[in-house]
Formats: sequence, C-alpha cells, structure tokens
Amino acid sequence: MPKSRIRKKADYTPPPAKQTAAIRLTNRAWVAPVMLALFLIGLAWIVVFYVTDGSLPIDQLGNWNIVVGFGFIAAGFGVSTQWK
Repeated sequence: MPKSRIRKKADYTPPPAKQTAAIRLTNRAWVAPVMLALFLIGLAWIVVFYVTDGSLPIDQLGNWNIVVGFGFIAAGFGVSTQWK
C-alpha cells in the first residue's frame, strides 16, 4: 500500500500581545479628609442646633439650620464619589 503524504502544519504563531491601557491614578488624598470634615460639620451643626434649643448656630434661620446641617452631609456624600 502506498504511503500517504504528510501534510505540513503551519508553524504556531502566538496571538499578538494585548496592549494594556495605562491606568492613570491621580492623587486624591484630599477626598477623605474633606469628606469626613463635611460629615462632621453637618453633624455638629445639627447637634448644636438641638442642644441650644434653636438659639445657635444662626438664630435667624430657625429650623432651616437642620437643612444647612444636612446640606453639609450631602456635600460630604457628593465629595465621596471622587474617592478611588
């Protein structure tokens, strides 16, 4: 019986190396202290308002002092979105 021809296999070529995108990490060391400061200022504002029966921190704002305190806390949450 005649011998069949042997097929030549193509040489193995590895797939091209993946180009990894350089991840640019920026220094955001300011985020955590600012976030915590805003949280604490908001909390202190609300606590001072309740402890002084509304005479402090700003007497003319009345119950709007609560909104100001929660505004500081909301700003802290807004800054927290920049944390990586």
